[in-house]
Amino acid sequence: MAAVNVSQLKLGDKIGEDVLTPLGGVLFQKGKVITPKELEILHAFLVTSVAVDYGTITSKTKEDTQEEPRAEGAAKQEVSPLHSEYEKMLTLLRKVFASYVTGEGLPIMDIRSQLEKLLLHVQDYKILTFMPRQFNERDYLLHNSVTSAMTSYLIAQWTGFAQKDWMQIALAGLLHDIGNIRIDKAILNKPNALSGEEKEEMKRHTVLGYQLLKSVAALNEGAKLTALQHHEKVDGSGYPLGIDATKIHPYAKIVSIADIFHAMTLNKSYRKAASPYLVLEQIQEDAFGKLDPGYVTIFVNKVTQFHNGTVVKLSDGRIGEIVFSDAKHPTRPWVSIGGVIVNLTVERHLHINEVLK
Repeated sequence: MAAVNVSQLKLGDKIGEDVLTPLGGVLFQKGKVITPKELEILHAFLVTSVAVDYGTITSKTKEDTQEEPRAEGAAKQEVSPLHSEYEKMLTLLRKVFASYVTGEGLPIMDIRSQLEKLLLHVQDYKILTFMPRQFNERDYLLHNSVTSAMTSYLIAQWTGFAQKDWMQIALAGLLHDIGNIRIDKAILNKPNALSGEEKEEMKRHTVLGYQLLKSVAALNEGAKLTALQHHEKVDGSGYPLGIDATKIHPYAKIVSIADIFHAMTLNKSYRKAASPYLVLEQIQEDAFGKLDPGYVTIFVNKVTQFHNGTVVKLSDGRIGEIVFSDAKHPTRPWVSIGGVIVNLTVERHLHINEVLK
């Protein structure tokens, strides 16, 4: 292994040690193979030299570094069952909500069983880029419930909750809006702004949800209180009780973050989904007085990790690839567009408008 000037690197060279940015962030990990894109990024970060592992140099040309075609008859890449279990969860929840309106009991063990099957594949769930295979705007509340369950489950782990709490917090996320089954469907599905009276009616879903869940023995008190408190704010400006951070249950603080994120990044009948990066910035602003700041910081930092290589569309319509995320500005990564690095921490008038597959 030897230090090599960046100007002398060859396509196919393999990096022998992690390459760091001037601020100490990892730009490339050991073992990364040099392609034209890596050279572009090294120059953009003014890196002068890197360690090259001469024992494992691949000596590939630019053409060789392209993905090689799959051999005939090779097995197809395994697809995660995440989407199929997600769709089963949606179907079950749709049936449950319909039967619950008629007064039948909540089949909590069936719900928990399917949620456990879904969460077995949570490692394949990427919050910023996950998209249901099929989405009908009329099913918005169902999608919000299931995605909030998965996201709340991950936040519970990231924020250090005991393992015994993870499933209860996921159930809290899944059932936080269950009170909406008692709200007039004309209000729920209204394609434009609600009147003041309709807004007050909508707010009742919190109390109604708690009333529906309070006698369900398989849910702990935190999961039940989440239905009541997920619209409360840490400064006391929320509803229905106007309580502050000292009285809001920790489960509700977690689910409120997940609910806000998915409410804004899912399509509704009266507005299109917002950019997940813009929503993260809004959530960061809400951390000052509205949401738990500690939970918000962990959530934003976690969901913006490991997304180098994601293809995104900027607010000016240009399409590029995320090449670096600054830990101090996780919602404003560096994007490579046609050989030019756009640093969103500097070009504040731009933002990521859409995450593309």
